[in-house]
Amino acid sequence: MYEGLAELRQNAQVTSEYKADYQELVDEISELLGVPATLENRDFELIAFGAYDDEGDLDPSALDPVRTRSILTRRSTAAVREWFEGFGITRATAPVRIPPTPEAGVYRGRICLPARHRGVVLGYVWLLDDDPGPTDAQLGAAMEVAARIGALLADEAQHGADLTREFRAVLTAERGWQQDMAVAALRTALGPRGEGPHTVVCVAPWPSADPDDAPSARTVPHATALCTVPWGTTGQCLALLVRLRSADVHVPALTAASRLLREGARAAGVGEIRTGLAELGTSWQEASAAARAALAEPRLGPVAEWSRIGSYRLLTSLPAGSAHDPAVAPLLSPAQRELARTAEVYLDHAGQAGRTAAALGIHRQTLYYRLSRVEQLTGLDLDDGEHRLLLHMALKAARL
Repeated sequence: MYEGLAELRQNAQVTSEYKADYQELVDEISELLGVPATLENRDFELIAFGAYDDEGDLDPSALDPVRTRSILTRRSTAAVREWFEGFGITRATAPVRIPPTPEAGVYRGRICLPARHRGVVLGYVWLLDDDPGPTDAQLGAAMEVAARIGALLADEAQHGADLTREFRAVLTAERGWQQDMAVAALRTALGPRGEGPHTVVCVAPWPSADPDDAPSARTVPHATALCTVPWGTTGQCLALLVRLRSADVHVPALTAASRLLREGARAAGVGEIRTGLAELGTSWQEASAAARAALAEPRLGPVAEWSRIGSYRLLTSLPAGSAHDPAVAPLLSPAQRELARTAEVYLDHAGQAGRTAAALGIHRQTLYYRLSRVEQLTGLDLDDGEHRLLLHMALKAARL
């Protein structure tokens, strides 16, 4: 029983980041021609359904058995596919009119707009053919939109290609000619997708010890490439290349990072946005630094952007062990953990005793006693700005 095209449209779902783009293009064709349109891939699987004007007022006879099945089940039968292909739609370069054939379940005539890219048909836009139907000028404009759909289908077909080896090579190659060659190989593999804004995400530590045990880029929203990379001395992290639509919006990268954290990792970092792939290595270093900062300082995570990690931007760039100062070392023993925390909170609050005592939940006199103990253990003068800076940075670095 006919229950309204709105309900049928709700069932036409595409689990793809391209869904909104397809829907927008199909709606554009519907507006151009004044009739509902549907988009199917070359396997006759429904991608998008566009309606025109008031869906509820459309003649229910538009929903012949073939059309209804296509919308409800998101695919057509092999027999229907073979019947339509018999009209030459797989080779067509122009709109193809298909007459009504009630015995085949096609009560209304169709117009098929082939969605082509570089000479290959990748999908079909289907329209109901009325009398007199769209003009040649209208169909010409619709074919231009169908060509854009073809380019989008081609881009999506390449989107999930396995670029693990090329991406990992970029992240692990030494700076200089080796990294330049790795970037060139990734750029070649990506083709047009290598242009435009990108960023890199680091998810750490990745829970699996198997370097090949990583999700496919196809299963992660907004992922262009994905691989595992060594993390520390024994573990590994997950690296993700994200292609963005805008040079100032990180949202797709944050979405992908949040999705991957559900797999058991503890934190994620997002590098700065770069145009093209030339600075991918730098973006990866930023993403790794942000992930380290999120692990060291829970308030920054679980997903930290490099631009927002403050002093950790500097600390994470220092060579391992270089921030360890002998004066601060006595304060870093497990026995002095409370004193170290007191000193760090005091310095985080710019040396304001009242705010520090309130943050720690202690009396101000207790705070003064602890700070005097810090000075005794370290030999540092907390009234000296240089000493405070040294202590503050050393305490932050110890978290890393």
